[in-house]
Parts: sequence; structure tokens; C-alpha cells
Amino acid sequence: MNHRIIAYTVGRIIRMEAILLLLPLLVAILYREATVPAFLYTIGGTAILGTVLAWRKPKNDALYAKEGLLIVAMSWIVLSLLGAMPFYLSGEIPNIIDAFFETVSGFTTTGASILTNVETMSRGLLFWRSFTHWIGGMGVLVFVLALMPRFDVGAIHIFRAEIPGPTADKIVSKLQVTARILYGIYIAITVAEIAI
Repeated sequence: MNHRIIAYTVGRIIRMEAILLLLPLLVAILYREATVPAFLYTIGGTAILGTVLAWRKPKNDALYAKEGLLIVAMSWIVLSLLGAMPFYLSGEIPNIIDAFFETVSGFTTTGASILTNVETMSRGLLFWRSFTHWIGGMGVLVFVLALMPRFDVGAIHIFRAEIPGPTADKIVSKLQVTARILYGIYIAITVAEIAI
């Protein structure tokens, strides 16, 4: 098993989450909310962790099915834990297990919640909660694959491990292009729904 490529890939995925957290941070800043430090600490910690893991590109960048499955499993756990930090650090969800549940619920788009009144959350955290549902709509890792500047050949194993159902095939020859086409359609549908 190629441990170095696993750490490197998970690190790159974690850094993507730090970038995604900038949107709810912007919402919190625009509304001058007290949750800004929670987002800043989470973004800082996430960016540092991702950078440490992806510090050096491994010489052997072979990525096979077992590495792909492990990357998906580790990414889900780490992304959900890091995604729970703004809820927990802000104190709006004071229990880390509940914050983790809320984030996993978003990334899996189940819609389950531990909150009795979701609308009472601050706007930045409400945006983050909603954004996790939007990101999870087509798969968290597919979203990350679509955004990454360059991904190596073995990314198809991550794609297959993330996509539910009996088969996960590409629309076009390059996986990243497939992910971008799918998200282009997803964004177009989202914009149409907002307009309606």
C-alpha cells in the first residue's frame, strides 16, 4: 500500500475544504457575526493540516483501488470532523458529536438534524449547513475532484469509491472533465431553482 500517496491526496482534499469554508466565513463577516473566529480557526487549522499532509508529492504516485477506498474513507471522516468545527467552536452546537452528526448529515444529504429550530442559527453557520447539503448533493469527493487543478491517473478509484450504485463510469475520457460537466449541470439546475 502506498501510504505516501494516501496522505498526499487526503491533504489536498483537506485543503479544498479550507477553501470551501471561505464562503460561509464571508457570510459571517458580511453580517458581522460572532462566529467569524470559529470559521477563521477552522480554516487555519484545516489549511495547516492539509498542507502538512500534502507537503511533498510522492515519487511513486500509483493509486490503486485499495488506496482509493482508504482515501475515500479517511476523507469522509476528516472532512466531517473539520466541517463540524465551526458549529462546535462557535458554541451553537456545543457537543462535538452533535456537530459531527450535523456535518455528516449535510455531506450525505440525509437532511437529518439534531437542531429543533434550524432558523435560529447564525447566518454564517446556517449557510455552512446548507452548503454542506449542496456539496454532498453529487458527492463530496466528486466536488473536490472537479475543483482540483490537476489530479493523477488513479483518481478513477476515488470516483468509483464515492459514487453509489452498481457502476460509476466516466462520461468523457478525463475524470476531471466528467466531474466538471456534472457540476456544470448541477450548478445550472441550482441557478434555475433560485431563479424560479
